[in-house]
Amino acid sequence: MTGTTLISADNTWALMAITCGWVAFSIYAEQTWAWASKLSGAIIALIGALLLTNLKIIPTNAPWFDDIIWGYVVPLAIPLLLLQCDIRKIWKESGKLLIIFLIGSIGTTCSAVLAFNLLQNYVPNAAGVAAMMTGSYIGGGVNFATLAGAFEIPGEVVAATTVADNLLMACYFFVLIAIPSIGFFRKAYKHPHLDEVESVGIDEAAKTQAAAYWERKPISLRDIAVDFAISAIIVWVSIEIAKIFGAVIPISNKFFLLLNGLLGNKYLIMTTIAMLVATFGSKHVAKTAGSQEIGTYLIYLFLFVIGVPASISQILQNAPMLFVFCLIMVIINMLFCFIFGKLFKFNLEEIILASNANIGGPTTAAAMAISKGWVKLVGPIMLVGTLGYVIGTYFGTFIGQMLGA
Repeated sequence: MTGTTLISADNTWALMAITCGWVAFSIYAEQTWAWASKLSGAIIALIGALLLTNLKIIPTNAPWFDDIIWGYVVPLAIPLLLLQCDIRKIWKESGKLLIIFLIGSIGTTCSAVLAFNLLQNYVPNAAGVAAMMTGSYIGGGVNFATLAGAFEIPGEVVAATTVADNLLMACYFFVLIAIPSIGFFRKAYKHPHLDEVESVGIDEAAKTQAAAYWERKPISLRDIAVDFAISAIIVWVSIEIAKIFGAVIPISNKFFLLLNGLLGNKYLIMTTIAMLVATFGSKHVAKTAGSQEIGTYLIYLFLFVIGVPASISQILQNAPMLFVFCLIMVIINMLFCFIFGKLFKFNLEEIILASNANIGGPTTAAAMAISKGWVKLVGPIMLVGTLGYVIGTYFGTFIGQMLGA
């Protein structure tokens, strides 16, 4: 598909211009028009990417998306947004998130078995697909790749499953973002973080709730310089520490393998260091403005990229039943999270983010928290979601072996 698009994958400046231009429009629309504010800038960004990809204007893979956004923009955004997270409050705010995330993980595991039994005659290497998607819908792409290799799943099946997963994830992101605006969910669940954002109110100068929340603030050149310096240093140090742990900790038994996966994960190290800086350097960090605004803008670039790989034509041509397979898993995960969340009296925001962290991973969950203004949940969901990278492979391996992959 890359070779037939209007803009080629190696035309980085054009892709950068389109990404930044559409993100600017998404933010402007959310803060200017009531309909766009209800839809949210995050969904507008995703819709733009989906349309541009499926109209074959931009490619589904490109160095700008895969290397620059994923490789540099996302890691830079995470510390910037975590500089407001005091680790002394983290357990109070993440304890429930961890519980509902684990409930969702159990739902994912059960859904893999159900999808396999329903579709094993229609999906090639169904047991392997169940294993891959269990790992992916608890952890993320690294678990997906690990399990694909572990069970020696053919490349064409892996590629088709990836496309199905990307399209479904983008669609589910729409659903989760829309849920807080639906009356049924607002009546059925508590939503304190949503109430806090809405309590900001809308003054005469602000046209929408988003404009009121993101009102203009004084940000100096020094603030920008310090923000980027802190973030870049945290990312660099985290990557180096993760490399050291990954190389030093053996993988000779299950305990060390688990420890290696935990301490060798750059995102977990990054999250921890950023929150340590925010906690013990809170007085200095508080004096520096702009980290939330800059980090949120970078996350909006990432939101655009989430929608890019979702090629509807490839799904229709190559893997319609794989899409159904993944859809069953997503629906069951959602039901587990929302039903048990209701029984255990979790907040709506916690349920939404936990399910998002299962299906999309910690970065998409954090992006959603940021786009909704649930800033207090950004750090906790990053931590909880990152745990999925550690346990996802174990769940996936268990499913694969049980189903005979």
